[in-house]
Amino acid sequence: MHFNQTFKIDNREIGPGCKPYIIAEMSANHGNNLQNAINIIKAAAKAGADAIKIQTYTADTLTLNSTQEPYKAKGAWEGTYLYDLYKDASMPWEWTEELQKIAKEEGITLFSSPFDFSSVDFLEKLDMPAYKIASPEIIDLPLIKRIAQTKKPIILSTGKATLAQIAETCSTLYSEGVRELAILKCTSEYPASPKDINLKTIAHLQETFKTPVGLSDHTLGSAVPIASVAAGAHIIEKHFLLDSKIETADSFFSATPKELKEIVEGSKMVFDAMGDISYPIEPLPAQRSLIAIKEIKKSQQLQEGINFKSLRPGGGIEPKYKSLVEGRLAAKDIAFGTLLEWSMLA
Repeated sequence: MHFNQTFKIDNREIGPGCKPYIIAEMSANHGNNLQNAINIIKAAAKAGADAIKIQTYTADTLTLNSTQEPYKAKGAWEGTYLYDLYKDASMPWEWTEELQKIAKEEGITLFSSPFDFSSVDFLEKLDMPAYKIASPEIIDLPLIKRIAQTKKPIILSTGKATLAQIAETCSTLYSEGVRELAILKCTSEYPASPKDINLKTIAHLQETFKTPVGLSDHTLGSAVPIASVAAGAHIIEKHFLLDSKIETADSFFSATPKELKEIVEGSKMVFDAMGDISYPIEPLPAQRSLIAIKEIKKSQQLQEGINFKSLRPGGGIEPKYKSLVEGRLAAKDIAFGTLLEWSMLA
C-alpha cells in the first residue's frame, strides 16, 4: 500500500513537513442549541483551529431503543442506556448546512463523522471536504467502503482496534482507491489518563502504514496533545466546548477556548522547535580559556590551579591545551585575569 505522504483538506496541506492540523471536535457540546453550535465554531476559529468537526447520526442510526443489558452505557456514562445517551448527544442534521455557512465565513473547515449509509448520503449532498471515521466504526467494513467511494480524504481513529484490524481497514480503503488517508492514535477512555496514551505508537503507525498520523486526544488539558507533535503527530483532534460549566455528554473531558488556543500555539511552537538534524559546520568560538587567576611574574612557572585555571570567557588558549601550558615559564609579566596566549609563554 502506498498512501500519499501529504494531502490537502480545503487547500490546507497535512502531513510530514506541515504545521500540525488542529481539529476542534464539537461532538455533543452543542447541547442541542443551534446558537451554541454556532458560537463553538466561532470560538474554535478564534483559537486558531484549522477545522471544526461534527458528528452526523441519530440514536436510531447507532443503536436500538432497548433496556437489555448489552445496551447499558459503560464507563463515564454508566447509569443510562445507549439510546438515551445518543439521543441527547446527537445534533439535528438540518443544522449542518447553516453551520457550513458559518464555518466558511469564519475561515475554518467543517467536516463530519458519518455513522451509517444514510449519513454519508446526506453529507455528500453538502459536499463535505473530508470524512472522519470514529474508532468504533473502524471494523464496519461495509461502511468503510461506502465512505471510501466518496473519494474524499479520510481521517481514521484507531481507538481499541488491534494492529490487524487497523491493517484490514487500511487495506479495504486502499482497495477502494483511497490514497488520502491519515490515522489517529486514539485511547478510547473518557477522560484518558496520560499513562495510557502511549505516544510512541504514533511513530509506529507512520512507519507501518506510511500515512500522515496524529492524535485523537481525550486527556485533560493541553500538555499531551502538544507533546504529541514531538512524537510525530501531524494532526491533533480535541473535543471542544465554550465553557466547562456547560454540561453535556462530552463536557467533562473537552478543552476550553483557552486550552484549545494553548494547543494551537504550543503545537506550532514544538513543530518549529523540532527543525532538522543540525550541527555547526564550523566550530563556534571557544567559551572557556586558560586564565591567570593571580599575577604571574616573568620566568615564573605556570601551575594549573595555582596561578592559572580553565574559566569563562573564551578567547585565550583553549582548555584542551592545559597539559602543554602546565610547567611552562612566563615570557613576560602576566596580570591577574589575563586570558593566556601562546606568545606569553617561554
